[in-house]
Amino acid sequence: MNKYELAVVLNAKIEDEAREATLEKVKDLVARFGGTISDIEEAGKKKLAYEIQKMPEGYYYFVHFEAESTAPAEIESRMRIMDNVLRYLCVSQDA
Repeated sequence: MNKYELAVVLNAKIEDEAREATLEKVKDLVARFGGTISDIEEAGKKKLAYEIQKMPEGYYYFVHFEAESTAPAEIESRMRIMDNVLRYLCVSQDA
């Protein structure tokens, strides 16, 4: 099992319930591909470096998880089409 960090930027204009639902979908994706989440860090609402889809701000979340080496590609391919996700990046963490 490898350790990964998934950075997710969510739409800042959505309701709290919709944002929580989107975060739950992300958690479900990690679990679906055999990952175990160790920590979710909420960085809060931050100004983006440049506007994405005409939005100047986004909610940042960092999901730390362990999974097989094939999981990040599968997770990213599903996140590409998720509503309310502005940007995402999954990186491997060194032990």
